[in-house]
Amino acid sequence: MDLIENIKKKAKRNYRAIVLPEGEEKRVIKAACKITADKMAKIILLGDEKKITKIAKSLDISLGNILIINPKTSNRQQGFSEEFYKLRKYKGLTPTQARQIMLNPIYFACMLLREGEVDGAVGGCVNTTADTVRAALQVVGLREGRATLSSCFLMIVPDCEYGYNGAFIFSDCGVVPNPSSRQLAGIAISSAESARLFLNTEPYVAMLSFSTKGSAQHPSIDKIKEALQIVKSRKPHLAIDGEFQLDAAIVPYVAKIKAPDNKVAGRANVLIFPDLNSGNIAYKITQRLGRAQAYGPILQGLAKPVNDLSRGCSVEDIVNVVAITAIQ
Repeated sequence: MDLIENIKKKAKRNYRAIVLPEGEEKRVIKAACKITADKMAKIILLGDEKKITKIAKSLDISLGNILIINPKTSNRQQGFSEEFYKLRKYKGLTPTQARQIMLNPIYFACMLLREGEVDGAVGGCVNTTADTVRAALQVVGLREGRATLSSCFLMIVPDCEYGYNGAFIFSDCGVVPNPSSRQLAGIAISSAESARLFLNTEPYVAMLSFSTKGSAQHPSIDKIKEALQIVKSRKPHLAIDGEFQLDAAIVPYVAKIKAPDNKVAGRANVLIFPDLNSGNIAYKITQRLGRAQAYGPILQGLAKPVNDLSRGCSVEDIVNVVAITAIQ
């Protein structure tokens, strides 16, 4: 089973329009050409057309059917600036500031998405996660009924018998530093939805801790228990439980010892970490020492899909995240 190949096939069937705001970056141009050649998505690059064309020529690649928009000269600039001013004037934003911000390609990309001119946006090989998240929140906003923006990673561990054939959703590993019980509940619900979409299976959600079902006591464990009750009241049919240590969550024989007769213990494919420290460390350890493929951070809870890239990402990473965005 190759989850990423399945996601790419689904992206081809969907054939969505995805905007890449960092259009003057070599890796982005290479990825855009590959995506276009594979007919995986319709790509819009943002940036100076002459610069992008020059870079493409130096790489000996054709821009083909790729649309290039320069935010600085676009006829959409005025309308987008006016719309952004309306969105943010309650925060004290002035029309002049709105015009200046809308020259930023990541904000311009999010406005294209908000206005329905594209289906998704992918950035982050130049911009920081904070830059991407801020633009997405201010322009696209949260989905109705969601109070928390979070992130997940799709982790695929080679030769692993745990999770869903070695695949997991890890969350939150990139956005919320110290979630409250209510935020933790929202993260769990969003991550279960991500598991259905990306793993194409039913989620089994484990709320992780240093304790398993009362083996220790601490305020941080109380927070997890409160979050669990919130989720169960909102999603009574979701297979979710905790608190679990990692081994009790994913290893069947350990689960029989530490949490016997528990329907989630030993079979979890969605791992919810209590804070950003543990989540970020866990995904990087799994990636580097476990040689796992790590796709993300995939943003959860937005009204429309915007996703982030690592600044050290490869061309193939960009291609994969565009595919993920296209099926959201």
